[in-house]
Parts: sequence; structure tokens; C-alpha cells
Amino acid sequence: MKLYRAFATVGGLTLVSRVLGFLRDIALAAIIGAGPIAEAFVVAFRFPNLFRRWFGEGAFNAAFVPLFAKRLEGEGKDAARMLASQAMSGLALVLLVFSAMAMIAMPWAMYVLAPGFVDEPDKFDLAVAMSRIAFPYLLCMSLVALLSGVLNSVGRFAESAAVSIVLNLTLMAAIAVALGLGYGNDARTGIVLAWGVFAAGLLQLLVLVWGAWGAGLLPRPVRPVWSDDMRRLVRLGIPGAIAGGATQINIVIGGMIASLQTGAVAWLYYADRLYELPLAIIGIAIGVVLLPDISRHLRAGDEAAVMDAQNRALELSMLLTIPAAVALAVVPGPIVSVLFERGKFTIDDTRAVSAVLAIFALGLPAFVLQKVFQPGYFAREDTKTPMRFTAWSLGVNTVGSLGLFFLFPRLGLSPHLGIAVATVVGGWLNAGLLYRGLVQRDHFRADRRLRLALPLIVLASAVMGLALVAGTYQLSPWLATGQPLGRRAVALGASDRSGQARATLRGAAPAVVTLFPSEQ
Repeated sequence: MKLYRAFATVGGLTLVSRVLGFLRDIALAAIIGAGPIAEAFVVAFRFPNLFRRWFGEGAFNAAFVPLFAKRLEGEGKDAARMLASQAMSGLALVLLVFSAMAMIAMPWAMYVLAPGFVDEPDKFDLAVAMSRIAFPYLLCMSLVALLSGVLNSVGRFAESAAVSIVLNLTLMAAIAVALGLGYGNDARTGIVLAWGVFAAGLLQLLVLVWGAWGAGLLPRPVRPVWSDDMRRLVRLGIPGAIAGGATQINIVIGGMIASLQTGAVAWLYYADRLYELPLAIIGIAIGVVLLPDISRHLRAGDEAAVMDAQNRALELSMLLTIPAAVALAVVPGPIVSVLFERGKFTIDDTRAVSAVLAIFALGLPAFVLQKVFQPGYFAREDTKTPMRFTAWSLGVNTVGSLGLFFLFPRLGLSPHLGIAVATVVGGWLNAGLLYRGLVQRDHFRADRRLRLALPLIVLASAVMGLALVAGTYQLSPWLATGQPLGRRAVALGASDRSGQARATLRGAAPAVVTLFPSEQ
């Protein structure tokens, strides 16, 4: 139950954040659509966000949390806080130097990040300017990731889960400023948005500083020392950063290739935002909670508790993920249309984003499974094995994206759909390798409750999908383009809540969650 309560805290706050994020993206779509300003913003924001995942969330979730938990359990709060202080000071120094170099070299980096922008000098220059303004977000958010690891290790998840709410509120404020100044679909709006990202990083850091201070675990700046602890952290952190950021790396690779097709960068971004709602609420939230939980059980030598935690995390994640994936796969058009199709976002953009979303939905369970399986390695201070699996996944994704991007037009398909297909294939490969590795090491065994629950989840989701298709067909006149937004939103909600789907899930969920007693 403790695992479920922690997941509810993280998932609930993440849900609030994602709802605000949708409102933010709805406003963005209406103002700048999927045109050059939108594409420049996506690249400018994704660049620091990628390195934030590498230097921050991936590395510290993989390496710092197990080391900090061990120090906290074995030597107490003061020793753990000193470890955090050393890590914070070293990280800050490295990232200050890296950020300065990256901002100077941004024009050359853009040739790699968005090679397709080269033929459009205005879009290229705007992306460079926006990336330079937004890049300090990396430093702030990497420190946020460290402080989140500190708080998560002592069972405090609310502050770290709430920081994305701050990001979305700040960007919504930036959009309001741009509108108040009379800006529209032009470069000035892009610059305001970049400054919004910069401000959001500072505000998010303040939230975590306040939380760590309240827990009595706020690290203090110290002189960076290349100690044994730091060497261990780096040895674990570099592979962990690569493995933990696998999904984001795949997205960035896809974005680089997509820049060769006009509009594709923005189309992939909007589709990514939609499927990341369940990914964040379910997969990332469970991963955040599961890693410190498994680490504590391993320190106590309780292998049975470790196995039970992994089974319950897998069971809960699939109960929530598979229905979400089915819904996104079978009715992507109405979802995209209701959320985004207005202002500068056209019906052609809806068709392009919907096709990508349907493909991404097929990979959603795999992306969530990665977050469920990786803590089983990270908690045992093994970050190299997931890194190897990630390398295979990235290789398949890169080769597949390039090949399909140029093959699909010959088949009469849009090139950007090939990127989505390759991303999904790479995701399932990574999830499969992670699962096989845990099973071979006897670090994961599916218990009786899980083996009975999974078929019920799949069956209920399939019935729900059929009900969604039938409901959407019946309500298609209300969902048609040109209908008032309120009517389309009501129709979408009605199709999603069709009686057959609701009855099926109401019958299946209690069976999955409560029919079989916990084996712990």
C-alpha cells in the first residue's frame, strides 16, 4: 500500500501538471501552429531538456539515489547530506563550464540538432537565439534532479512531482505576456517563450530548495573534491544517464531527421506531448517511486519485498497503460482535433499528428515497461547493462528512422511516419532486453497474481477499444471539423465514456487489483 500511496502522490501531481501542459500546448497550437516558430521552439526547448535528462534525471536516478540511500541508512543524515553537497558542487561546476561552451557553440550545434533548418536562415537563426536563452534551464533542472533524489530517498515525492506544474504555469504566463504585447505567429513570440523556459528553471529550483530545507537535507556548496564517492558516482552516472534518457534520446534523433521535412518537427512534438501524458503519470511516476523503494529493500536484504514491489509496479502500470494505449491508437483523430485544431493549427496538421500518435501509442506499453524494469538494475548499482541495451535500441532507432524516412515516400506514406515506427520498434527492443536480463539473473519472477491479471487487462482493453470505435462512429457528426469546440469536447468525452467500455473496465479493475491477495 505504501508503494501505491507514493505512486498516487506522484501520479496525481503529474496529472495536474499534464493537464496544465495540455492547456499550454493548446494555446501554443492556436498562436504558432506547426509552423517555423513552433519548430524553432521545439528544438530550443528540447536541447537543454535532453541534456537535463542526461546530466540530471537519468544520472541521478540511476546512480545518486542508491548511493544516497545507502549512506542515509548506514551512516545517518549528516553523512548523506555531505554526499549530496559534494555531488551538487561537482555537478554545478561541470554544467557551468558545459553550458558556457554550448551557448558559444550553438550555431554549430544546430547543424547537428536540426540540419533541415539550414535551408531556412530565419528559422535557423531564431532556433539558435532561443536555444541560447533557454540553455541555463539545464543547470537549474539538473540541480532539481539531485534535490529530487534526496527527497525521494526519504519518501518525500510531492515537491519533485510538483515542479512540472511550475514549468507549465510559467510558460502559460509567457504566452499571456506575448499576447498582451500584441505578438502573434512571429519571432518575438518565440523569444518570449525562451525567456519563459529560463524563468521556469529558476522557479523550479526554488521549489526543491525549499523542500530539501524543510526536510533538513539541503546540500551546501563545498569545494569540489575528486573523492572515491564522486568517482563511484561518475562511473555509475554516465551509463545511467544514457540508459535513463533512452526515450528522450530516441525523440531527439527523430527530431533531427524530421527537420528535413517541413512541419514534421512540430507534428512529432504534438504527438509526443499526447502520449507522454500516460507515460509521465504512469511510467515515470512508478519509476521515481520504485527505485528508492527497491534500494531500501535491498539494503535490508529483503528480496521477497523487492520481488513483490516489482510485480505490483508492473501490474499497476499495465492496468493503466494498456487501456490508454488502445484509446490513443483507435481514436487519435478526434483527440488531436478537439485539443489542437484551431487558429494556426489546420486540419492537415490534425491528420499528420493523428497518424504519428496512433503509431506512438503502439509503443506506449514498452516505454512504460522500461521505467518499471530499469530500477531493478539501478538499485543494484548496475547502470552498464541498461546502457548496453539502450545502445542497441538507439542503433535500431537511428538506422530505422533514416531508412524508413526515405523509404516511406516511395510507398506513398509521409516520411515522418517512418520515424515514429522506428521509435516504437526501438522502445520494444529495449523493454524486451531489460526484461530478459532481469529474468536471467533471477531478479524478477512474475508471481501468480500478475500472471492472472495481465490477460484480464488485455481482454478488458480490447473490449474497451471496440466500444470506443463504436461510440466515436455514432458521434462522428458531433466530432466533425467545424462543429463548436464545446460540442466536439462533449462528444469526445461521451465516446470515451461509452457504457460498454466503462462497464468492462469497472468489472476488470477490481478483479486485477483486489481479487488476488498480495504475495508479500
